[in-house]
Amino acid sequence: MNISAALRLIAGIMVLISLLLAHFVDSNWLFFTVFIALNLIQSAFSGWCPMMYILKKLGMEE
Repeated sequence: MNISAALRLIAGIMVLISLLLAHFVDSNWLFFTVFIALNLIQSAFSGWCPMMYILKKLGMEE
């Protein structure tokens, strides 16, 4: 698995987790979903994503 696929997988999992938490625990978890979306939008414009940096440091190949 390359870094791009891993990033999409992690983002998708985090969105699903935050939506489940918002539904079953507290609706304030939707702010986490908003954070994920804003991070994806800024990375589309800037080309920099904190999770990609972490994955590179963990040794995942591009």
